[in-house]
Amino acid sequence: MSGGWAGSDRRTELPPDWPVIRADVLDRDGHRCRWRMNGTVCGKHATEIDHIRPGNDHRPSNLQALCRDHHAIKSSREGNAARWAIKRTRPAERHPGLM
Repeated sequence: MSGGWAGSDRRTELPPDWPVIRADVLDRDGHRCRWRMNGTVCGKHATEIDHIRPGNDHRPSNLQALCRDHHAIKSSREGNAARWAIKRTRPAERHPGLM
């Protein structure tokens, strides 16, 4: 697992009232993980807030409470997808023997 906020500038993108928004979303979701898999909600104790759609939309309708494990899974998937998108746009390298 990564070091969380270590090396990330994501925190600077959060609004000044983020602690209030975070607390409101946790309260709204009953401090329960909203992760869905096969039609079932996880329901474990949630301590983290996730942006449903990536980006800087900090409206409560785009936020959900997640447990630490599911937030890590979702963040990892999103990061990997972004890295693969960059690799797909990279031009193919020429083989050294064909130069």
